[in-house]
Amino acid sequence: DYEQKYTEAAPYKEMGDGGRIWKTYVEESIKVDTNQVADWTDALDVLLVFAGLFSAVVSSFVSQTYQNLLLDHSEVTSYLVYESVTLKRAADENISLSTIPRSELAPNSTSDPSLSDVCVNGLWFTSLTLSLTTALIAVLTKQWIHQYMSFSQTGGPRERTQLRQSRADNFEAWNVPVIIGLLPVMMHVALGVFLASLIIFLHTL
Repeated sequence: DYEQKYTEAAPYKEMGDGGRIWKTYVEESIKVDTNQVADWTDALDVLLVFAGLFSAVVSSFVSQTYQNLLLDHSEVTSYLVYESVTLKRAADENISLSTIPRSELAPNSTSDPSLSDVCVNGLWFTSLTLSLTTALIAVLTKQWIHQYMSFSQTGGPRERTQLRQSRADNFEAWNVPVIIGLLPVMMHVALGVFLASLIIFLHTL
């Protein structure tokens, strides 16, 4: 009962800083915001842990398969050594060197990855980008939430009420609750893209 908890302000000063309405608003808003922020924080913490672990897993796959997009210099060396040995043998046996086929690879050759390698790496890079973007937005959102709750720490009841309402309006204008709700969707998409690329990768083995 706020009428008993807070004394009534002097006549004509009900809307002043010591008015009962401001104290009541601050107390009620703290209860509502604390429960809402606790739910948001728990969801973001779980999401950050999952995004971090998932990004580490995807990075390990990318670090291995990315090499398939580059020119394998050890393979180039093998081709050139084989060609050199073949030419020497042909010269020893008086065989025309023009009949010896040229090496398919040379130091100035360009990489020609297969379509499956391009698809797999493209999908894994997409998945990693989505995961890291989700983690970044989650960290920024936690900072916004922390700043949002700081209204209860400074100023009188009327000032705190105005500050809280201003930040609540800005939260709605920036669609922060919607953004928090979309973060798990982004992680689901990242996981789906990763699984799709994993199927393609295993199919080519």
